[in-house]
Amino acid sequence: MPRQHPSALHNRALDLLAAGRSVKDVAAELHLSRPTVYRWRHAYAHLTTHQFAGTQASSELEAARARIAKLESELLTHRRLTELLNDVVPPKDGSRPSR
Repeated sequence: MPRQHPSALHNRALDLLAAGRSVKDVAAELHLSRPTVYRWRHAYAHLTTHQFAGTQASSELEAARARIAKLESELLTHRRLTELLNDVVPPKDGSRPSR
């Protein structure tokens, strides 16, 4: 069974591809396999244009989705950095046991 990815990750990948980033770069940045990114790009290319009509409501929705994807990406980066820092400098509140 294929792995299910969050829709925000899917949208972020499509946003990066639309911005001109290569599949290789998008896959590396979002920690995805290249075939997954290629499959998403291919599926997106086959959507009909009426699904992404140029109405103001849909453009606001797309802008909101892009913003959410960006914030989720930043949150993921923050979590990874926090994990790395906790390995080097333990928290001061003593919540982590001593080694």
